[in-house]
Amino acid sequence: MYILDLAAKLDSTADFICGPKWGNIDYPPPFGRDAFPEEAYIADLDAKSGASLKLTILNRNGRIWTMVAGGGASVIYSDTICDLGGTEELANYGEYSGAPSEQQTYEYAKTILNLMTSSPKHPNGKVLITGGGIANFTNVAATFRGIITALREFQPKLVDHNVSIFVRRAGPNYQEGLRKMREIGSSLGIPLFVFGPETHMTAICGMALGKRPIPQSCNVDFATANFLLPGGQQQQEETKGTNSPNGSASAISDSSFTQAEIKLPPISAGLMRQHQQTVKTGEYQQMFDKRTKAIVWGMQTRAVQSMLDFDFICRREEPSVVAMVYPFTGDHKQKYYWGHKEVLIPVYKKMQDAINKHKDVDVIVNFASLRSAYESTVEVMDYPQIRTIAIIAEGIPENMTRKLNKMASAKGVSIIGPATVGGVKPGCFKIGNTGGMLDNILHSKLYRPGSVAYVSRSGGMSNELNNIISKSTDGVFEGVAIGGDRYPGTTFMDHIMRYQQDPGAKLIVLLGEVGGTEEYEVCEALKDGRITKPLVAWCIGTCAGMFTSEVQFGHAGSCANSDRETATAKNAALKEAGAYTPGSFDTLGELIGSVYKELVRTGQIVPVEEVPPPTVPMDYAWARELGLIRKPASFMTSICDERGQELMYAGMPISDVLNKNVGIGGVISLLWFQRCLPPYVSKFFEMCLMVTADHGPAVSGAHNTIVCARAGKDLVSSVVSGLLTIGDRFGGALDGSAKQFSEAYDSNQHPMEFVNAMRKKGQLIMGIGHRVKSINNPDVRVKIIKEFVMENFPAKPLLEYALEVEKITTSKKPNLILNVDGVIATSFVDMLRNCGSFTSEEAQEYINIGAINSLFVLGRSIGFIGHYMDQKRLKQGLYRHPWDDISYVLPEQFN
Repeated sequence: MYILDLAAKLDSTADFICGPKWGNIDYPPPFGRDAFPEEAYIADLDAKSGASLKLTILNRNGRIWTMVAGGGASVIYSDTICDLGGTEELANYGEYSGAPSEQQTYEYAKTILNLMTSSPKHPNGKVLITGGGIANFTNVAATFRGIITALREFQPKLVDHNVSIFVRRAGPNYQEGLRKMREIGSSLGIPLFVFGPETHMTAICGMALGKRPIPQSCNVDFATANFLLPGGQQQQEETKGTNSPNGSASAISDSSFTQAEIKLPPISAGLMRQHQQTVKTGEYQQMFDKRTKAIVWGMQTRAVQSMLDFDFICRREEPSVVAMVYPFTGDHKQKYYWGHKEVLIPVYKKMQDAINKHKDVDVIVNFASLRSAYESTVEVMDYPQIRTIAIIAEGIPENMTRKLNKMASAKGVSIIGPATVGGVKPGCFKIGNTGGMLDNILHSKLYRPGSVAYVSRSGGMSNELNNIISKSTDGVFEGVAIGGDRYPGTTFMDHIMRYQQDPGAKLIVLLGEVGGTEEYEVCEALKDGRITKPLVAWCIGTCAGMFTSEVQFGHAGSCANSDRETATAKNAALKEAGAYTPGSFDTLGELIGSVYKELVRTGQIVPVEEVPPPTVPMDYAWARELGLIRKPASFMTSICDERGQELMYAGMPISDVLNKNVGIGGVISLLWFQRCLPPYVSKFFEMCLMVTADHGPAVSGAHNTIVCARAGKDLVSSVVSGLLTIGDRFGGALDGSAKQFSEAYDSNQHPMEFVNAMRKKGQLIMGIGHRVKSINNPDVRVKIIKEFVMENFPAKPLLEYALEVEKITTSKKPNLILNVDGVIATSFVDMLRNCGSFTSEEAQEYINIGAINSLFVLGRSIGFIGHYMDQKRLKQGLYRHPWDDISYVLPEQFN
C-alpha cells in the first residue's frame, strides 16, 4: 500500500495531550472565513476563561442583536427569531455560559454593544434580546452587573440608535439581577422590558419583533424562601394597581395558538393499558430511586450541599451523598447541612478506599476536569457495584470519550455526559447542580414525582424543561441531560426506552438538536412499536439552514455534517414517525400541556393532591448575597479592595499603578495615606527606604536576624526577631524625634531653649547623636536626604529648626549631629504639613499614630531579609556566643 495523500482531523480539545507532538497549530476559522476582530477578541476571552464565550457575526447591519446565556438557549433564540421572519435582520449568534465573571460579561456585552452602535442606524430602530433559560449555578445578578456596566457606558449611543432591550432570565439570584435591570432601564432613556421565569423563554422574541403584545404587568417573584427580597415591597405596591381582580397579575400567554390549531390526535387508552400489562414487576430496574447512594469526585461543596438540600425536601431518610473523593488532600471529613442540623461526610484521597467502605454506592458524580476525567472514570469502572457515572466536564477529547463509551458498554455501566449538568429524579435523587437553586426546585415542583419524563442534550435547557413541564402538567417524573458533546455516553434512545418500561412515566419529552443522527433511532422505535407512550419531540437548531455561512453552535455536537443531520429534517422525520412536534419551541409548552390534558381525560393520568415540601434553612452566605440579612462587619478597610476583577489600591486599579509607573513611593502613598502624593514625596519615600535598608551586621536587629537564621529558623521568624528589636534605642527614634522637634517648634521655643529644657529634664533629644559619625566625619546618608529636601520641598521649617539645634549640640560635642532618624523624621513632618495633601489635623494624626517610624520598619526589613539570605547562602552553622566575650558576674556569697 502506497499512501499518496492523507488528511487528518485534529481535535483541538486534545491539545493538552498531543500539543508537544503536534507543535504550534493555528486552527482555521470554523466558518470558512477569517474571523472578524470582534470574533477573535471573544475567542481569546473564551480561551482564557473557564466559562464559555462565543460570538459569530452574521450581519453587521442587522437590527436584531442577541446576548443569550446558555448553549442550548442561544440556539433556541436564534430558531425563534428566524421562525418569526427575522432571519435577514439577525445580526449575530453567540452565547455566554458556565458562570462567567462580572468582568468577562462586561467585555462580552461591550463588544456586542459596540458592534450594534457602530453600524448604520435602522429606520425601525434596533433590538437587543438579552435572554436565557433558568441557570443551574450561574449567579444571574453577578453576570447582569457586567451587562449593566456596559449599558451605562453605551447609553448615549443606544439612545441615538433607538435601541429597545428585552430581558428574560432566571436562575440563582435572578430576582436581584432583574431588579437591577429594571432600575437601569429607568435611567437609560430607552425602552427596556424585563421578565423572569413566569414568562416563556422565547416570548421576548415575539415581543421584540412586534409579533406578540408586550404585557404591562406579569407575575414577578418578589420573594424567595418566604423572605421578601430587596425592593420587593415597593415593587409589589406598584403592581397592585395593574393586577387582575382575583389578586394575581395578568399572566403572559405562552402562545397565541389554540389547541384546535395544533390538531392533537386522540391518544389510545387501550394502547397504553396494553403496554402497562407487558411490564412485569421486577423486570425493570430504575436508574435512580429514594435509596440511591452516590460518591462525588472533586471538592464540589456547593453541588454536594445542593444534592443534600434536594434529598431533604424530597423527604429521603438519609443523604444521597455518602462520600467524596479528592486526591489532593488526605482523608478527612467535610461538614454539610442536612436540613437544620450538621452532618459530616468523609472525604477520601483514593477512590478505592471510598468504594470499599461504602458498598451501597452505585452512582459516581464525576466533577474531575477535562484533563483528569478520563483516568478517574476508567478507575471507577473497575468496581462492579457502580452502575451509573455522570461526567460533568466539557471538552474531553472525542477519542477518549469513545473509549469510555466502549468500556462502559462492555461493563454494563451507564454514562451520563460528558459535558452535562446531570439529571434529576424528582422525589428521589439529583446529580450535582441539576435543577438550580432551591427556590427553582420548589417552583418546578421537583420535590415530588410527576408524570412527564424528558431527555435533552442541553443542561441549561433541562432546567427550562422543568419549568415548562411544571406549568403545563403535574410535573417531571425524571429528566436527563445527556450532554452536548458529539459522543454522549448514553443516547436519547437509552433513556427513552427506560421511560417506556417505567410505569411511572406516562408522557415522554425529547429535546434534540442539530447534528448527529440519534433522533432517527427514535423514529424507528416509534414505527416498529417499541415506543408506545406518547412522545413530544422537538429538535433545536432549525435556524442553521437559514444562515448564509456555517455556524458552530454552543455545543460541540451541534453541527450538521449532512442534510439528514439538520434539525428541520429530524423534526419532519419525528412527526412522520408519530411523535407530537410543535411548530416551534415557542409552542412546545402548550403542546405538552395539550397531550397531558388528553392523558388526564382518558384516565391514564390521575392528578394527585399537592403536598407541601418541608422547609430548608437558607445558607448564610446566600442570604447575604440576596440581601436578606445584615450583619455588622468584623473589619473595616479603606485602602484596598480585591473583590472585583482588578485589585484596587485606595481606589486606583492595579493596572494604573503599573502603567503610570508610580513606583514603590507611589504605592506607599496610596496604601499608607489613601491618596496620590506629589512625585517628589514618592521620591523622598524611596530615598528613605534606600538609606535605612541596612547598617551592617553589628546592629541589634541584624544581629538577631543572623542568630535566628543560623539556628535554622525560617525567613519570617528570622526577620520578625530582628524587627522586634526596633524601639527607642534602635531605629525607633523617628516618631520620638518628630514629636520632640514639632512640639518645640510649635510652642515657639528657641533652639537653645529647647536644648536647655531637654537637658534639665534629663532627656535625650531623639534624632541627635551618633556613635561613629560626627561634625568632622558627616553621615553621607543625612547629607543626601537633607540636600534633596532643601531642593524639592516647598517648605521645610522643621528641618531648618533641627539644623539650628544641631549647631548648638555639636558645639558641645562633635558627634551630637542630626542623624538619619532626625533628618527623616523632621522632613516627614514638613512633608505632611506643607505638601498640600493633608489638613493640619490629618498631619498631626499621622504623627500621633506612629506613621513616621513605618519608613524605618519597611526599609530595614529589606536588610534583614538580605542578612537571612546571606547566612543561608554561606551555610553558617548554629551560633554560640564565645565565653571570652561574656563577663560572668556571680553574687559574691557564691563566688
